[in-house]
Amino acid sequence: MTNALYYGDNLDVLRGHIPDQSVDLVYLDPPFNSDATYNLLFRAPAGQRSEAQIEAFADTWHWGEAAARAFDEVLHSSHTGAATMLRAMRSFLGENDMMAYLAMMAVRLIELHRVLKPTGSLYLHCDPTASHYLKILLDAVFGIEHFLNEITWKRTSAHNTARKYGKISDILLFYSKTKNYLWNNQYTDFSQKQMKRYKIDKDGRLYKCENLTADRVNSVSGKFEWRGTTPPSSRGWGYTPEQLEKWWAEGRILTRKDGSPRMDGLKVYLDDLPGQPLQSIWTDIERIGNTSKERLGYPTQKPLALLERIIKTSSNEGDVVLDPFCGCGTAVHAAQKLGRQWIGIDITHLAISLIERRLKDAFPGIAFEVHGTPKDLDGARDLARRDKYQFQWWAVSLVDAVPQGGKKKGADRGIDGIRWVRTGPHGGDVEKVLVSVKGGEHVTSAMVRDLKGTVEREGAAAGLFITLAAPTREMRREAAASGFFDTSFGRHPRLQIFTIEELLAGMRPKLPSHGSGEGFRKAARERGAAAQGDFGL
Repeated sequence: MTNALYYGDNLDVLRGHIPDQSVDLVYLDPPFNSDATYNLLFRAPAGQRSEAQIEAFADTWHWGEAAARAFDEVLHSSHTGAATMLRAMRSFLGENDMMAYLAMMAVRLIELHRVLKPTGSLYLHCDPTASHYLKILLDAVFGIEHFLNEITWKRTSAHNTARKYGKISDILLFYSKTKNYLWNNQYTDFSQKQMKRYKIDKDGRLYKCENLTADRVNSVSGKFEWRGTTPPSSRGWGYTPEQLEKWWAEGRILTRKDGSPRMDGLKVYLDDLPGQPLQSIWTDIERIGNTSKERLGYPTQKPLALLERIIKTSSNEGDVVLDPFCGCGTAVHAAQKLGRQWIGIDITHLAISLIERRLKDAFPGIAFEVHGTPKDLDGARDLARRDKYQFQWWAVSLVDAVPQGGKKKGADRGIDGIRWVRTGPHGGDVEKVLVSVKGGEHVTSAMVRDLKGTVEREGAAAGLFITLAAPTREMRREAAASGFFDTSFGRHPRLQIFTIEELLAGMRPKLPSHGSGEGFRKAARERGAAAQGDFGL
């Protein structure tokens, strides 16, 4: 299934839904808690972290039953190289967070190798915290001979770091499944230093001179006289007499004073060159800054240009791109924009909901499948029964808010989500709207009064009460009695009640526009044929 988002553990989705040799390109940016913000999708305007997103990964990379099970699966798999390497790593590292991370990654890398076509490639995005261990794992799964590059992406400018060098780069580990992998050359602009080599000819064209000879110490190739010139004994002509004559007739070869050809005189015109071939150090793609038009509000958001470069290099139009840790959806966005098919997987309903909104904003009329998220009231009830926290985080996303409460008892203080709204004409005129989610079968007016008290205690502008069960008439009266809050854009109800059924039907809160510092911005609309989801397939 392509052009699809999957909610769930990517290991389960890969095994249950992605066939062997069905994917052309894999890009993955797996979270690892190398610092407190590495795997956060969002922040509040003042920089507060969302406990919900932290909780989504809290148990993922600690050594426990899941990590031990993943380790055991690798040991009993047919990938003996990966099993040997993982056993050695455990012997060295012991049973700690890093080992848990590597065990969980190893079993997933085996599955990603399985789903890749023989012509396919994989790019693993990581930072130096674990890149060296991940490269060893990839060597074991893909084979050392299929390692292609360690790409360094300079993602930020220099900054001060106490007693060590500043961290300004990420690593991209690039592997192919076989030697017969797809490759499309990419080019960048020439540097100022390179441009200094160019001169202007009489026709006004920029050119540089290249050597017409090549090293021929151990070869007789090119050992001939041409137009009165013979290369020295250690060298020979690098081209056939026919090619040399063609360039001579075109005026492409500079001459000495006596009219004979210069061996270093091949004129190469700038406008005939596609650019500088792309190298393994990327310094020309800026990170997404606070004022970037591309910025949607995700601290770990990667630039579209980065993913577009990868996708253009290692896939063609119509090919399938897979991102098993799709987070805020940059890879699937870039794939859609470039006319590729795509599959995105994430373990939080929040991420899937955010990507849905991003794609619909950027590509109006886009058609894609979403698997694992509730489509109707029965699906919502099932999710609430299975995982109340995922239900809460999903429900919060229906009103364009971000989750706030974690799984610890009392951590939410009666707040399941926060939406930031603009209340005035100035950048600082931003206030919060609190969200309370109830997934039980019965709700009461006391719950509405509790939300009212929380709004007052927190100094919030308003509150949204989301309920799976139908609210009583008394609850609606209680909400209406709370009155309104005034903004530069009009008056808005202070407490608003919505059922999950109403939100699924498209009903939305009556609130002013989002604030400039709130959780997520609207993605800019993309233009072109791919934006309509028409790949001609």
